[in-house]
Amino acid sequence: MTIPQRLTIVTIGARSVPKLREFYRAIGWTENEGCDETFTSFTIATLRLALYPVERLGAEAAPNEPVVAAGTWNGMTLTLNVAPRDAVDTALKTALAAGGSLIGGPREREWGGYSGYFSDPEGNRWEIACAPWLTEFE
Repeated sequence: MTIPQRLTIVTIGARSVPKLREFYRAIGWTENEGCDETFTSFTIATLRLALYPVERLGAEAAPNEPVVAAGTWNGMTLTLNVAPRDAVDTALKTALAAGGSLIGGPREREWGGYSGYFSDPEGNRWEIACAPWLTEFE
């Protein structure tokens, strides 16, 4: 058997599910049914972004390991591809207005696209990118 090549759920271990829930709602995302202050999720095309208390997630996914300290980057980014190119600037402005922080302003990248980075209120890093060859994600 092989493992299917797909990603269905990304779960962010949240220090405050209510705070992150409000941020993602403020950028215009709609929650799935059954969400509350202890768990929430948003469907993004064919993927679900879940917010779950970091202590409970750690108990399941990283037992006996310390939780990454608040304000410490965990080495992961999430990327949202947009088009046209100026949608990168618009999306970053929306994230900042909702309470996100600018990490790196939009610019041309060596890999041939245009992107910028922001973090949500708990420091999770998002890249907003325009990679014109990824039209299936628009």
